[in-house]
Amino acid sequence: MEVSRDMFQIIHKEERSSEEIVRPSLSYWQDVRKRIMKDKLAMLGLGFIILIALTAIFGPMLSRYNYTAQNLNAANLAPSASHWFGTDKFGRDLFVRVLEGARISLTIGLVASILSIFIGVIYGGISGYFGGIVDNIMMRIVEAIYAIPMTIYVILIMVVLKPGLTSIIIALTISFWVTMARIVRGQIMSLKQQEFVLAAKTIGASNMRIILKHLIPNCLGQIIVTLTLSVPDAIFQEAFLSFIGLGIAAPLASWGSLASDALGGYQLYPYQLIFPALAISLTMLAFNLLGDGLTYALDPKMRR
Repeated sequence: MEVSRDMFQIIHKEERSSEEIVRPSLSYWQDVRKRIMKDKLAMLGLGFIILIALTAIFGPMLSRYNYTAQNLNAANLAPSASHWFGTDKFGRDLFVRVLEGARISLTIGLVASILSIFIGVIYGGISGYFGGIVDNIMMRIVEAIYAIPMTIYVILIMVVLKPGLTSIIIALTISFWVTMARIVRGQIMSLKQQEFVLAAKTIGASNMRIILKHLIPNCLGQIIVTLTLSVPDAIFQEAFLSFIGLGIAAPLASWGSLASDALGGYQLYPYQLIFPALAISLTMLAFNLLGDGLTYALDPKMRR
Protein backbone atom coordinates (compact mmCIF):
# COMPACT_ATOMS: atom_id res chain seq x y z
CA MET A 1 0.00 0.00 0.00
CA GLU A 2 1.43 3.32 -1.11
CA VAL A 3 1.26 6.18 1.41
CA SER A 4 0.49 9.56 -0.12
CA ARG A 5 0.08 13.08 1.23
CA ASP A 6 -3.62 13.05 0.37
CA MET A 7 -4.25 10.38 3.00
CA PHE A 8 -3.41 12.81 5.84
CA GLN A 9 -5.20 15.88 7.14
CA ILE A 10 -3.45 18.94 8.49
CA ILE A 11 -4.55 19.82 12.05
CA HIS A 12 -4.29 23.43 13.05
CA LYS A 13 -2.89 24.59 16.41
CA GLU A 14 -6.33 25.33 17.85
CA GLU A 15 -7.53 21.81 17.08
CA ARG A 16 -4.46 20.25 18.68
CA SER A 17 -4.91 22.19 21.92
CA SER A 18 -8.50 20.92 22.22
CA GLU A 19 -7.15 17.38 22.63
CA GLU A 20 -4.83 18.25 25.49
CA ILE A 21 -5.55 16.97 29.00
CA VAL A 22 -6.34 20.12 30.99
CA ARG A 23 -7.01 18.34 34.31
CA PRO A 24 -4.08 16.45 35.85
CA SER A 25 -4.66 12.79 36.56
CA LEU A 26 -5.30 12.19 40.27
CA SER A 27 -5.39 9.00 42.26
CA TYR A 28 -8.43 8.22 44.39
CA TRP A 29 -6.83 9.42 47.63
CA GLN A 30 -5.38 12.54 46.00
CA ASP A 31 -8.86 13.41 44.78
CA VAL A 32 -10.27 12.74 48.28
CA ARG A 33 -7.72 15.06 49.85
CA LYS A 34 -8.40 17.77 47.28
CA ARG A 35 -12.15 17.68 47.82
CA ILE A 36 -12.01 17.47 51.62
CA MET A 37 -9.73 20.51 51.71
CA LYS A 38 -12.31 22.47 49.70
CA ASP A 39 -14.99 21.71 52.30
CA LYS A 40 -14.71 24.64 54.70
CA LEU A 41 -16.98 23.15 57.36
CA ALA A 42 -15.09 19.85 57.36
CA MET A 43 -11.76 21.64 57.65
CA LEU A 44 -13.19 23.79 60.45
CA GLY A 45 -14.20 20.63 62.28
CA LEU A 46 -10.78 19.06 61.71
CA GLY A 47 -9.06 22.22 62.95
CA PHE A 48 -11.11 22.25 66.15
CA ILE A 49 -10.39 18.54 66.75
CA ILE A 50 -6.65 19.15 66.37
CA LEU A 51 -6.88 22.20 68.65
CA ILE A 52 -8.77 20.40 71.43
CA ALA A 53 -6.41 17.40 71.17
CA LEU A 54 -3.28 19.57 71.46
CA THR A 55 -4.67 21.60 74.36
CA ALA A 56 -5.74 18.39 76.11
CA ILE A 57 -2.23 16.94 75.75
CA PHE A 58 -0.12 19.98 76.58
CA GLY A 59 -2.51 22.28 78.49
CA PRO A 60 -2.38 20.51 81.88
CA MET A 61 1.43 20.29 81.60
CA LEU A 62 1.78 24.04 81.11
CA SER A 63 -0.76 25.11 83.72
CA ARG A 64 0.31 25.99 87.27
CA TYR A 65 -2.77 24.21 88.62
CA ASN A 66 -3.29 20.50 89.13
CA TYR A 67 -6.67 19.03 88.28
CA THR A 68 -6.82 17.17 91.65
CA ALA A 69 -5.43 19.95 93.87
CA GLN A 70 -8.07 21.34 96.26
CA ASN A 71 -8.17 24.84 97.75
CA LEU A 72 -11.30 25.43 99.82
CA ASN A 73 -10.42 29.11 100.19
CA ALA A 74 -10.89 29.49 96.42
CA ALA A 75 -14.12 27.47 96.13
CA ASN A 76 -16.77 28.47 93.57
CA LEU A 77 -14.85 31.42 92.14
CA ALA A 78 -16.24 32.99 88.98
CA PRO A 79 -14.14 33.00 85.79
CA SER A 80 -11.25 35.46 86.03
CA ALA A 81 -7.71 36.06 84.84
CA SER A 82 -6.42 33.63 87.49
CA HIS A 83 -9.03 30.93 86.81
CA TRP A 84 -10.25 31.19 83.22
CA PHE A 85 -13.22 28.86 83.76
CA GLY A 86 -13.60 29.55 87.48
CA THR A 87 -13.32 26.93 90.23
CA ASP A 88 -15.57 24.17 91.55
CA LYS A 89 -16.87 23.59 95.09
CA PHE A 90 -13.50 22.20 96.17
CA GLY A 91 -11.53 25.12 94.73
CA ARG A 92 -10.13 23.11 91.82
CA ASP A 93 -9.37 25.02 88.62
CA LEU A 94 -12.09 24.21 86.09
CA PHE A 95 -10.00 25.04 83.03
CA VAL A 96 -7.44 22.36 83.88
CA ARG A 97 -10.21 19.92 84.80
CA VAL A 98 -11.97 20.50 81.47
CA LEU A 99 -8.69 19.85 79.65
CA GLU A 100 -8.13 16.72 81.74
CA GLY A 101 -11.70 15.73 80.92
CA ALA A 102 -10.85 16.18 77.23
CA ARG A 103 -8.02 13.69 77.65
CA ILE A 104 -10.32 11.11 79.20
CA SER A 105 -13.27 11.68 76.86
CA LEU A 106 -11.19 11.71 73.67
CA THR A 107 -9.23 8.66 74.78
CA ILE A 108 -12.42 6.73 75.47
CA GLY A 109 -14.01 7.87 72.21
CA LEU A 110 -11.01 6.99 70.04
CA VAL A 111 -10.03 3.70 71.71
CA ALA A 112 -13.60 2.38 71.91
CA SER A 113 -14.28 3.37 68.29
CA ILE A 114 -11.06 1.84 66.95
CA LEU A 115 -11.62 -1.43 68.83
CA SER A 116 -15.23 -1.64 67.70
CA ILE A 117 -14.22 -0.89 64.09
CA PHE A 118 -11.53 -3.60 64.17
CA ILE A 119 -13.88 -6.25 65.57
CA GLY A 120 -16.82 -5.21 63.40
CA VAL A 121 -14.80 -5.16 60.16
CA ILE A 122 -13.41 -8.67 60.66
CA TYR A 123 -16.72 -10.09 61.87
CA GLY A 124 -18.83 -8.41 59.18
CA GLY A 125 -16.32 -9.29 56.47
CA ILE A 126 -16.41 -13.01 57.31
CA SER A 127 -20.20 -13.01 57.60
CA GLY A 128 -20.78 -11.20 54.31
CA TYR A 129 -18.21 -13.17 52.33
CA PHE A 130 -19.27 -16.71 53.28
CA GLY A 131 -23.01 -16.01 53.46
CA GLY A 132 -25.49 -18.87 53.85
CA ILE A 133 -25.73 -20.57 57.21
CA VAL A 134 -22.53 -18.87 58.44
CA ASP A 135 -24.07 -15.48 57.77
CA ASN A 136 -27.38 -16.45 59.40
CA ILE A 137 -25.73 -17.65 62.61
CA MET A 138 -23.37 -14.68 62.87
CA MET A 139 -26.12 -12.13 62.22
CA ARG A 140 -28.42 -13.71 64.81
CA ILE A 141 -25.63 -13.22 67.35
CA VAL A 142 -25.33 -9.58 66.27
CA GLU A 143 -29.07 -9.05 66.66
CA ALA A 144 -29.04 -10.61 70.13
CA ILE A 145 -26.23 -8.28 71.26
CA TYR A 146 -27.86 -5.27 69.58
CA ALA A 147 -31.12 -5.89 71.43
CA ILE A 148 -29.53 -5.53 74.88
CA PRO A 149 -29.26 -1.90 76.11
CA MET A 150 -25.74 -0.61 76.69
CA THR A 151 -26.57 0.29 80.30
CA ILE A 152 -26.97 -3.43 81.04
CA TYR A 153 -23.45 -4.08 79.74
CA VAL A 154 -22.08 -1.31 81.92
CA ILE A 155 -23.78 -2.60 85.07
CA LEU A 156 -22.64 -6.18 84.43
CA ILE A 157 -19.07 -5.07 83.72
CA MET A 158 -19.06 -2.93 86.86
CA VAL A 159 -19.92 -6.07 88.86
CA VAL A 160 -16.83 -7.85 87.52
CA LEU A 161 -14.45 -4.89 87.11
CA LYS A 162 -14.06 -1.72 89.13
CA PRO A 163 -15.60 1.47 87.68
CA GLY A 164 -13.07 3.26 85.53
CA LEU A 165 -11.54 3.79 82.13
CA THR A 166 -11.20 0.12 81.21
CA SER A 167 -14.77 -0.74 82.16
CA ILE A 168 -16.33 2.04 80.10
CA ILE A 169 -14.15 1.25 77.04
CA ILE A 170 -15.15 -2.43 77.18
CA ALA A 171 -18.83 -1.52 77.52
CA LEU A 172 -18.75 0.90 74.58
CA THR A 173 -16.80 -1.54 72.40
CA ILE A 174 -19.33 -4.32 73.03
CA SER A 175 -22.15 -1.95 72.16
CA PHE A 176 -20.63 -0.31 69.07
CA TRP A 177 -19.01 -3.11 67.07
CA VAL A 178 -22.33 -4.63 65.96
CA THR A 179 -23.20 -1.53 63.92
CA MET A 180 -19.88 -1.69 62.10
CA ALA A 181 -20.37 -5.42 61.46
CA ARG A 182 -23.71 -4.76 59.77
CA ILE A 183 -22.28 -2.01 57.57
CA VAL A 184 -19.26 -4.06 56.44
CA ARG A 185 -21.42 -7.13 55.85
CA GLY A 186 -23.64 -5.20 53.45
CA GLN A 187 -20.63 -3.78 51.60
CA ILE A 188 -18.94 -7.17 51.32
CA MET A 189 -22.08 -8.88 50.02
CA SER A 190 -22.29 -6.36 47.17
CA LEU A 191 -18.56 -6.51 46.35
CA LYS A 192 -17.98 -10.26 46.46
CA GLN A 193 -19.76 -10.70 43.10
CA GLN A 194 -17.33 -8.35 41.33
CA GLU A 195 -14.83 -9.52 38.71
CA PHE A 196 -11.73 -8.76 40.79
CA VAL A 197 -12.90 -11.26 43.43
CA LEU A 198 -13.37 -13.93 40.74
CA ALA A 199 -9.90 -13.14 39.41
CA ALA A 200 -8.40 -13.54 42.89
CA LYS A 201 -10.14 -16.91 43.29
CA THR A 202 -8.89 -18.00 39.86
CA ILE A 203 -5.23 -17.45 40.79
CA GLY A 204 -5.72 -19.43 44.02
CA ALA A 205 -6.04 -16.69 46.66
CA SER A 206 -7.35 -17.96 50.01
CA ASN A 207 -10.66 -16.76 51.40
CA MET A 208 -8.99 -14.80 54.20
CA ARG A 209 -6.63 -13.11 51.73
CA ILE A 210 -9.56 -12.11 49.52
CA ILE A 211 -11.36 -10.63 52.54
CA LEU A 212 -8.35 -8.78 53.98
CA LYS A 213 -6.52 -7.76 50.79
CA HIS A 214 -9.32 -7.19 48.29
CA LEU A 215 -12.74 -6.72 49.86
CA ILE A 216 -12.06 -4.76 53.06
CA PRO A 217 -9.78 -2.19 51.32
CA ASN A 218 -12.66 -1.48 48.93
CA CYS A 219 -14.85 -0.73 51.97
CA LEU A 220 -12.27 1.62 53.46
CA GLY A 221 -14.19 4.78 52.62
CA GLN A 222 -17.29 3.65 54.50
CA ILE A 223 -15.15 2.38 57.39
CA ILE A 224 -13.37 5.74 57.78
CA VAL A 225 -16.67 7.65 57.74
CA THR A 226 -18.19 5.29 60.31
CA LEU A 227 -15.12 5.62 62.53
CA THR A 228 -15.29 9.42 62.36
CA LEU A 229 -18.98 9.46 63.26
CA SER A 230 -18.67 6.82 66.00
CA VAL A 231 -16.14 8.87 68.01
CA PRO A 232 -18.62 11.63 68.97
CA ASP A 233 -21.23 8.97 69.72
CA ALA A 234 -18.79 7.26 72.10
CA ILE A 235 -17.93 10.60 73.73
CA PHE A 236 -21.61 11.35 74.28
CA GLN A 237 -22.33 7.88 75.65
CA GLU A 238 -19.41 8.15 78.06
CA ALA A 239 -20.60 11.58 79.16
CA PHE A 240 -24.10 10.23 79.75
CA LEU A 241 -22.85 7.25 81.76
CA SER A 242 -20.54 9.44 83.83
CA PHE A 243 -23.36 11.92 84.33
CA ILE A 244 -25.59 9.26 85.89
CA GLY A 245 -22.73 7.86 87.97
CA LEU A 246 -21.87 4.74 85.93
CA GLY A 247 -18.76 6.01 84.20
CA ILE A 248 -15.52 7.64 85.28
CA ALA A 249 -15.05 7.82 89.04
CA ALA A 250 -13.10 10.38 91.07
CA PRO A 251 -10.35 11.53 91.10
CA LEU A 252 -10.46 11.16 87.30
CA ALA A 253 -12.50 13.78 85.49
CA SER A 254 -14.42 13.46 82.24
CA TRP A 255 -16.77 15.98 80.68
CA GLY A 256 -19.74 13.93 81.84
CA SER A 257 -18.56 13.72 85.46
CA LEU A 258 -17.80 17.46 85.47
CA ALA A 259 -21.33 18.19 84.30
CA SER A 260 -22.71 15.82 86.93
CA ASP A 261 -20.72 17.53 89.70
CA ALA A 262 -21.95 20.96 88.57
CA LEU A 263 -25.61 20.00 88.34
CA GLY A 264 -26.39 20.57 92.03
CA GLY A 265 -25.34 24.23 91.99
CA TYR A 266 -25.99 25.22 88.38
CA GLN A 267 -28.42 27.99 89.40
CA LEU A 268 -25.78 29.70 91.54
CA TYR A 269 -22.71 28.74 89.52
CA PRO A 270 -23.90 28.09 85.94
CA TYR A 271 -20.38 28.39 84.50
CA GLN A 272 -19.47 25.08 86.18
CA LEU A 273 -22.00 23.34 83.93
CA ILE A 274 -21.67 25.53 80.84
CA PHE A 275 -17.99 24.86 80.08
CA PRO A 276 -18.02 21.02 80.12
CA ALA A 277 -21.37 20.99 78.29
CA LEU A 278 -19.96 23.38 75.69
CA ALA A 279 -16.87 21.19 75.28
CA ILE A 280 -19.05 18.13 74.63
CA SER A 281 -21.26 19.99 72.15
CA LEU A 282 -18.45 21.59 70.15
CA THR A 283 -16.42 18.38 69.96
CA MET A 284 -19.41 16.37 68.77
CA LEU A 285 -20.21 19.08 66.21
CA ALA A 286 -16.61 19.10 64.94
CA PHE A 287 -16.53 15.32 64.45
CA ASN A 288 -19.90 15.36 62.70
CA LEU A 289 -18.81 18.16 60.35
CA LEU A 290 -15.67 16.20 59.50
CA GLY A 291 -17.68 13.00 59.06
CA ASP A 292 -20.13 14.69 56.69
CA GLY A 293 -17.24 16.10 54.66
CA LEU A 294 -15.59 12.68 54.44
CA THR A 295 -18.89 11.12 53.35
CA TYR A 296 -18.91 13.25 50.19
CA ALA A 297 -15.15 13.22 49.64
CA LEU A 298 -14.88 9.41 49.83
CA ASP A 299 -17.90 8.74 47.62
CA PRO A 300 -16.66 7.83 44.11
CA LYS A 301 -19.98 8.98 42.64
CA MET A 302 -19.13 12.54 43.72
CA ARG A 303 -15.95 12.66 41.61
CA ARG A 304 -16.05 15.12 38.78
